[in-house]
Amino acid sequence: MIEMKQIIKELIIEAVKKANEQGDLPSSELPVVTLEEPKIEAHGDFSTNIAMVMASIQKMPPRKIAEAILKHLEDTVGIFEKTEIAGPGFVNFFINKSFWLPVLRTIHQEDTRYGASETGKGIKVQVEFVSANPTGPLHVGHGRGAAVGDVVGNIMSFCGYDVKKEYYVNDSGRQIKTLGLSVFMRYKELLGENVEFPGDCYQGEYIYDIAKSVIGKKGSSLLEACEEKTAVSYCAGFAAKVILDGIRKDLDAFGVEFDTWYSEQSLFDSGKVASVINDFRDRKIVYEKDGALWFKTSDFGDEKDRVVVRSNGQATYFASDIAYHQDKFDRGFDRVVDVWGADHHGYIPRIKASIAAAGNDKDRFDVILVQLVNLLRDAVPVAMSTRAGEFVTLQDVINEVGRDAARFIFLTRHYESPLDFDLELAKKKANDNPVYYVQYVHARISSILRKAREERSIGDVIWNEDAVAMLKAPEEIRLIKTMARYPEVIRDSAQFMEPHRITFYLMTLASSFHSYYNKHKVLTDETLLSAGRLYLILAVKKVIRNGLALLGVSAPEKM
Repeated sequence: MIEMKQIIKELIIEAVKKANEQGDLPSSELPVVTLEEPKIEAHGDFSTNIAMVMASIQKMPPRKIAEAILKHLEDTVGIFEKTEIAGPGFVNFFINKSFWLPVLRTIHQEDTRYGASETGKGIKVQVEFVSANPTGPLHVGHGRGAAVGDVVGNIMSFCGYDVKKEYYVNDSGRQIKTLGLSVFMRYKELLGENVEFPGDCYQGEYIYDIAKSVIGKKGSSLLEACEEKTAVSYCAGFAAKVILDGIRKDLDAFGVEFDTWYSEQSLFDSGKVASVINDFRDRKIVYEKDGALWFKTSDFGDEKDRVVVRSNGQATYFASDIAYHQDKFDRGFDRVVDVWGADHHGYIPRIKASIAAAGNDKDRFDVILVQLVNLLRDAVPVAMSTRAGEFVTLQDVINEVGRDAARFIFLTRHYESPLDFDLELAKKKANDNPVYYVQYVHARISSILRKAREERSIGDVIWNEDAVAMLKAPEEIRLIKTMARYPEVIRDSAQFMEPHRITFYLMTLASSFHSYYNKHKVLTDETLLSAGRLYLILAVKKVIRNGLALLGVSAPEKM
């Protein structure tokens, strides 16, 4: 598709040049040529508005410009079945059917690499996502962020970028101390002490479970031999490890692997936080006020200055985030991508300010903001409360609907839009379940190919020019055109970091296949036609497999 567009663009550029040389166009100036695929098939395979864009330059009506372009368009390779001028000056191009057929050969030859590119070759990218505090299990919102971050990384890798996926472990600061206190209070309660549980502590049942584990390991010794500060510190470290191990298991079950698990505490232990604050103080962009240290983020585009060290001497989360993001660039990443919850929108300017202050290009930093997930059951909202007996954890969702359905459905909408996730729909074996709709095509084609081998003794499906030439039905050409668009979809998904483009594409391809299969038999009485159609549907199978692989979703042979 990209190659075909390029051929047409070059023909248009050459036609404008010749039209100017021969006096049919007064100016040789040519804006960027864009080609679109018309929504209505009757308007051709591609269309351009270049004549309308050029009207002010040429001082001519768009239709006259379009006539001049077509007059000098030299289709030496016979790519066009016909061309036409439509409306105020659109130029529509109809491609000869024979030019679509080689797409199939490309798909089969490139196989698992069909759609791959070298767009990002030599560019090191870090994608940091999930990074949930180790203070509780992952919830469904984390799941959506995990799917988005993981697949953005997959797509960029497929397009040649050198991608590293990272989880930032928030194992330092106030929330960890609160976690330790929460566990210690439940520990004391379970050992028979009468305690008043603080309202700002973590309330979940999992805190009881961790406290029970502490008792199993330490008995009552934390009450007998330790002062409370030491006991709370022990409980904090113990609980954080237990919860982080659970997070790792949940993400593994979800099909997400990280290249690096980066500890926030390590930034303090290595002196990186102190170093960056001292550097900023030396440069007069960190100053003291009211006993606290403030960073002049307002000098770098933020709305106001921010505290980096409180008056009690405790560093803020922002301080470690400054050091962490500087460390990312120090590690040699050309681009840094963070996946955050949408409620962190206001945090972007201050991180960009810190990047700029550290001497790095803030435009090399991107943030993907992921909106909330609304859990439904048969279109009825699920009460997001463990007390109501309903689950909210990612693991519970995976257990109920499976990894494939969870990942695919999380990616069916742009991450900037809220997502309704219907648990019952995700389990249905029906066409209104999007993951089933796509996977079923792969399984159906696998079944047809098995039948061809077992009942027709048809061996390997290979390129046969005469057989492929039999593919003339509109539904067959439509299928090939849809598959030809796949590399462009992947390229755009990587460029804009939008994985939902792939799920939309796969549903469109599945729809095209269903339309084709409902109208045409693949295994016919004509040997040549059957061979051509098997070659066609095997290409569909490969494209669906490739797309699902990028999404981290399986491509089943049977369903």
